Amino acid sequence: MKLKNTSLSHLLEINLAMVFISTSGALGKYIELPVPLIIVSRSILAFLVLMLYCKWRGFSFKVLKEDVIPIIASGLFLGLHWLTYFYSLKLSNVAIGMLSLFTYPILTSFLEPLLLKTKFQRIHLLLGLLVLAGIYFLVPSFDIQDSSTIAVGIGLLSALFYALRNIILKNRAASYNGSTLMCFQLAVIAVMMSPALMYYNLTLVGGQWQWLIVLALLTTAIGHTLFLNSFKHFSITTASILSSVQPVFGIIIAAIFLKEIPTALTVLGGVLILSSVVIESVRSFKK
Repeated sequence: MKLKNTSLSHLLEINLAMVFISTSGALGKYIELPVPLIIVSRSILAFLVLMLYCKWRGFSFKVLKEDVIPIIASGLFLGLHWLTYFYSLKLSNVAIGMLSLFTYPILTSFLEPLLLKTKFQRIHLLLGLLVLAGIYFLVPSFDIQDSSTIAVGIGLLSALFYALRNIILKNRAASYNGSTLMCFQLAVIAVMMSPALMYYNLTLVGGQWQWLIVLALLTTAIGHTLFLNSFKHFSITTASILSSVQPVFGIIIAAIFLKEIPTALTVLGGVLILSSVVIESVRSFKK
């Protein structure tokens, strides 16, 4: 009974993490600030919170010399992922932005054999076609003047950056504490986006500071820390299966707070994309 209760608590923890992380969609759409200013504010605030947390817990910040460049690169890709993801949200809606992003697991399956020299699996071609079918239903028209079409394209670029970040960290995540690793990446993003602090009028932040704190604390610091901690109790594959509910939570939150109701075609496209994620995750888990 005790083991069952412990497993249930871990399952609740990862689902809570997904709820927190999925708030990024609604917050990214709702916060009325230029995207670069949102990203740099989010990074600085979340970095300060995680730095204090790591110091309090006594986590080590030592990094092996050979891991410095990969960690910096992972931070750059994470920053580009956030930047393009938020632009996608601004141009369309939460459903299209989040569902476009969740093509990243299939993109990862194509990139991994090229970058890590692993064996390519033919079933990934079929899953890739399933994702393409899902994208077809997400795009209302293939007119490049259409903002939703542009949003899907930018969302796919965001998924590419996220996939590259995850591939870079794949062989290094086990060697470092998740919170310190996230702390390093946030520092890189803050430096990368720091020109935004000189370019934009910082008084704009005054009217949005409470939502930026929610984004930095709830979504970034707490949500990502809970998710990284779940790796201690679940395999990466199981965590991937469970994380596929993130767009569902995000769309529900947007429907409640932003009154954004996805169209039937968007729902169909989302089902196809998320089906490919679940099929690949379950297949990997069985293997």
